[in-house]
Amino acid sequence: MTENVVRFADLGLDDVEKVGGKNASLGEMVQHLAKAGVSVPDGFATTADAYRRFLAEDDLADRINALLSDLDVDDTRRLAEVGASIRGMVEEQAFPEDLERDIREHFERLVDEQAGSEGAAGEGGEEPSFAVRSSATAEDLPDASFAGQQETFLNVRGIDNVLHAIKLVFASLYNDRAIAYRVHSDFDHSVVALSAGVQRMVRSDVGASGVMFTMDTESGFRDAVFVTSSYGLGEAVVQGAVNPDEFYVYKPALRAGRPAILKRGVGGKATKMVYTSDASVGRTTEFVPVPEDQRHLLSITDEEVTELAQHALRIEEHYGRPMDIEWGRDGVDGRLYILQARPETVKSRDSGSTLRRFRMDERGPVVVEGRAIGQKVGAGRVRVLDSIEAMHDFEPGEVLVADMTDPDWEPIMKRASAIVTNRGGRTCHAAIIARELGIPAVVGTGSATKALADGREVTVSCAEGDTGFVYDGLREFTVTETALDDMPDLPVKLMMNVGTPEQAFEFARLPNHGVGLARLEFIINRQIGIHPRALLELDDQEPALKAEIEEHIAAYPGPREFFVQRVAEGVATIAAAFAPEPVIVRMSDFKSNEYAGLVGGERYEPHEENPMIGYRGAARYVSADFAECFAMECEALKYVRDEMGLTNVKVMIPFVRTVAEGKGVIDLLASHGLVRGENDLQVVMMCEVPSNAVNADEFLDHFDGFSIGSNDMTQLTLGLDRDSSLVAGSFDERDPAVKKMLAMAITACRDRGKYVGICGQGPSDHPDLAEWLLDQGIESMSLNPDTVVETWLRLAQHRKETAGSQA
Repeated sequence: MTENVVRFADLGLDDVEKVGGKNASLGEMVQHLAKAGVSVPDGFATTADAYRRFLAEDDLADRINALLSDLDVDDTRRLAEVGASIRGMVEEQAFPEDLERDIREHFERLVDEQAGSEGAAGEGGEEPSFAVRSSATAEDLPDASFAGQQETFLNVRGIDNVLHAIKLVFASLYNDRAIAYRVHSDFDHSVVALSAGVQRMVRSDVGASGVMFTMDTESGFRDAVFVTSSYGLGEAVVQGAVNPDEFYVYKPALRAGRPAILKRGVGGKATKMVYTSDASVGRTTEFVPVPEDQRHLLSITDEEVTELAQHALRIEEHYGRPMDIEWGRDGVDGRLYILQARPETVKSRDSGSTLRRFRMDERGPVVVEGRAIGQKVGAGRVRVLDSIEAMHDFEPGEVLVADMTDPDWEPIMKRASAIVTNRGGRTCHAAIIARELGIPAVVGTGSATKALADGREVTVSCAEGDTGFVYDGLREFTVTETALDDMPDLPVKLMMNVGTPEQAFEFARLPNHGVGLARLEFIINRQIGIHPRALLELDDQEPALKAEIEEHIAAYPGPREFFVQRVAEGVATIAAAFAPEPVIVRMSDFKSNEYAGLVGGERYEPHEENPMIGYRGAARYVSADFAECFAMECEALKYVRDEMGLTNVKVMIPFVRTVAEGKGVIDLLASHGLVRGENDLQVVMMCEVPSNAVNADEFLDHFDGFSIGSNDMTQLTLGLDRDSSLVAGSFDERDPAVKKMLAMAITACRDRGKYVGICGQGPSDHPDLAEWLLDQGIESMSLNPDTVVETWLRLAQHRKETAGSQA
């Protein structure tokens, strides 16, 4: 006897052929993860056999196959005609009597079971609502993502509307996008069957919802859970109608029970999807504006982010692979629920043995910017499309620009050189499909359709971190490929200079021995942008400036917490990306003119004729005016090391002019809980003032080693201002006097058994200087990321040639 309907609780992963990937996965979680605290709303699914019986009625399947047999899906007009005709035929088809009877019986049982459960009914005891979701038997397989190809219907109430929604789900197997996707993915239409899942709705319409991945979707970094969240129903996030909040959670810290949130990002969240009072299928939800005062807040708490990440870990461990998970927070009962889980199908297939990197060689005026998807670069003429009806005019190689690119546009997305949208976050369907197609996308720009016009030539760069840029004109870029599994051994450790946390996960894929220079001022500039004293003295600011700062920090408990948490997030992201390799974090080294450029900074900074040799580095830390600012930096680093457990973070002090100044900073660090030697803390100093090399032994009495700053050492040894174009031609780190200083520092550290590395620009710019440093016995070189592989191979060749000449 044919089984028409099955409860989720009776399903598992072995039932993909019976109820499709999505419903089989729901059953798997209901059966096996409930005891681990993963809550999945209950429901039932129609079977693939029931679907096939439905199509067999009145020879419907034969009529559909006849229409599809000779269809050219690249002819978008004909595709639209055939798709509409087939969907109409399916919607008009009656259910077999026994199938309808079984659906009614399971629905009545589900309603009865849920009637007394907390959160099952809406506010005020209203009739419970259900989601009717599609689940294809070829869906969400590890080697193909059918996500979003079929329809989902939300807030469906009453059995008659549920039956109608199931029929619409069946018809959605023949959406234009689904037909085209199967053809492009080489799936036979006739072998794909559909199951409809009926699941109790989580009241996230009055709560929050989103998507999370158990890996970073851009770089493939496996040790982080990526969570997105927004107010209202999750379809707004999935569709790309809203720019959600974003969080990264570090798995090792999570497993150890430590604070684990690496990053918090406040999304625009201008709109949300909520229920309507209309009971008819297809018009049961609507978008409404989010109140202004809620947009600048985070839509979920740190505790909820952590709980979601713990659920994600359990799900990933159960399935044994990276997962793509939809979740919802019920605004009635306050609980977090898992709504779907499917395998991640793009980055998890990347073998990682070869790294392909795009680099912009030429930049131009930025027309718009948004969230970067794909870490690639594309270029071409703009084609702005206002609706799906206009897609027939799209030409291969054009840059697709739209308000919101949903999966209906898949037939033309594969022709685009790049995609740019007004709305959407990194987990919307547009972003997912762009990744799968291997093309760059900049989403959530806010104004692309207004700022860009048809025919304009642009370059779309997603190769510069989290932010994607649309440059005016066709700009030069380079593509390089690096084999990562065959790097030769070297007697020197090659590290990287990393200043932007947004690129840390991607840079960590390069061959490396850690980070030799993480500039705290870069993190402060990008993630805070406000002078620390303006934050500490917020109540004393002018009303307009105070309001600007308050809006910027609204998602955090207060101004001090904002600074400390944002700095900690930046440092922790870099440290997590490269763990367990060391990450040397240089305390802030803004000059007074650079600090003055931060919001509110002019009030607090002196005017100096030459800030390069003025109020900076160690001298600033030990001054009374900067004491509380430095205390906040220390608090952030202590949190990262002691609370999050990222003890691979080492501290570096810049621009130490005298031994007394150096000792004063060491004592100051200790007073803030950063005690050299405790919890494996190492404190090194920049060796960049000639006095550091001349009196190396005295400085090394207080520090664990040197990191040579060749830029300032060259400037101060040769007596020239490296910011002055008048004398720039004489600036050369290879000058004999500079090399004598470097040799003195290296020798002093080696004689004392202390760390010695270099983090200045010299070895990145001059391969011959890198070879000289290798011969001097330097322990490490920290290079710009784009020079690491080339320098690594050149040093290996130099070593080989040197050994040959000595033989």
